[in-house]
Amino acid sequence: MEMSTAGPGMLSHQQRSMKRRRWGGLRQQWKLLGLFEIDQQHEFYSLTCMMKEGLAAAIQNTIDDPPANELTDEDFRLEVTQIHKDFTMETFAGPVFATLRGSLGMTEQEYQQSLCSENCYLQFISNSKSKADFFLTNDKRFFLKTQNKREIKFLLGNLKIYMEHLRKYPHSLLVKFLGVHRIQIPQRRKKFFIVMQSVFYPDDRINARYDIKGCEVSRWTEPAPEGSHIIVVLKDLNFEGQFITLDQQRSWLLRQVEIDTHFLRQLNVLDYSLLLAHQPLHHDERHQGLSFATLIVRAKKSVNPGSSPIHMNAATVPGAVVDEDPALSLSETDSGLKTPHSQAASRSSSPRTCAKDAGPASAEAELQDFQAQNRRLLPNLKNPLHIIDGPEQRYFVGIIDIFTVYSFKKRLEHLWKRLRHPGRSFSTVSPQTYCLRLCQWVQDHTK
Repeated sequence: MEMSTAGPGMLSHQQRSMKRRRWGGLRQQWKLLGLFEIDQQHEFYSLTCMMKEGLAAAIQNTIDDPPANELTDEDFRLEVTQIHKDFTMETFAGPVFATLRGSLGMTEQEYQQSLCSENCYLQFISNSKSKADFFLTNDKRFFLKTQNKREIKFLLGNLKIYMEHLRKYPHSLLVKFLGVHRIQIPQRRKKFFIVMQSVFYPDDRINARYDIKGCEVSRWTEPAPEGSHIIVVLKDLNFEGQFITLDQQRSWLLRQVEIDTHFLRQLNVLDYSLLLAHQPLHHDERHQGLSFATLIVRAKKSVNPGSSPIHMNAATVPGAVVDEDPALSLSETDSGLKTPHSQAASRSSSPRTCAKDAGPASAEAELQDFQAQNRRLLPNLKNPLHIIDGPEQRYFVGIIDIFTVYSFKKRLEHLWKRLRHPGRSFSTVSPQTYCLRLCQWVQDHTK
């Protein structure tokens, strides 16, 4: 009788190869897009189990040893390695990200439960050209995305000014990075990944998703067939003829997009995307009475009061703009836009229209606090930072993919695209042009 000489390692490798071929065959056969549960037959099942185990231990560190009120330079440089049975996990700047999570009103136990529950992660397969792998927690609240070393170095190198930006603008549309890690499995390459807050949460009833770059070349996606469960992220040209209807919150959105894209321009980055989705409001969510009490309650629920990513005592009013740098305000000459600033949005909540709903003394004091905020009226949801209610629709808005630096290679790509697409707009342009063009897109497509 002939006996097999294959060892356990060989069998394990063969099993992984078979799973990979089977999964790849299904993707090729069905051209799958959307969310798929990473069960035991999935090629990423083993990896995601290790991610969960490593994240559980890393988060437990910050539960047992919470970060101090004041972050230090050492906190930003901190690297903690934890050794597990089949892998090692490194966590970068753990206290910094724990502080940010706390400033978003998130407890460490809640974060750990979502990332490390027994429920399987979901794999998100999109029509994006990115080579990264995307995973989503089972409750769809957090994204995990693999990144290359250059992108991680860029994020950690700019982490301090990113945190400072979020301190000054707690309602920033920039994606919220909640953790940076590296997993090392023997005989395999190290894999960096980041944890982010999902812009599209909660995603119940979302009926369209868009990835907007403000240009036209390669910015059309074939929509999914009607009635299909396939998730297709549409692009700029798919949105033409439509508008984001916000009424009184339009000026806030224009101003915040201007602030955030100017920040990215200072980082010399381009090719980021404005994620956009919408869903119809329920009947009882429409035309809510915006009394003084309602405004105060909704605004106070927007972020955790009395906390900020860097200085715990710096922004005592949720949403307050602290020590705003005048240089961040793009002039009309610089931007070519006549963008109304946040003061315009405050007219609908003036003392004459709101004070009648509260006692004179306390109402006046609270109103002064309220007027110090970013002028954003937020619904009572778990992800208020990326949600804006218009009269008929709820919009999910966020800026993602902020790692592409305008390098020499990108400059060459810009020249090549100018020759290939004369007279047409494409994504690879200077950071200044990219910033202003996206602001103009938002201006043109909101009302």
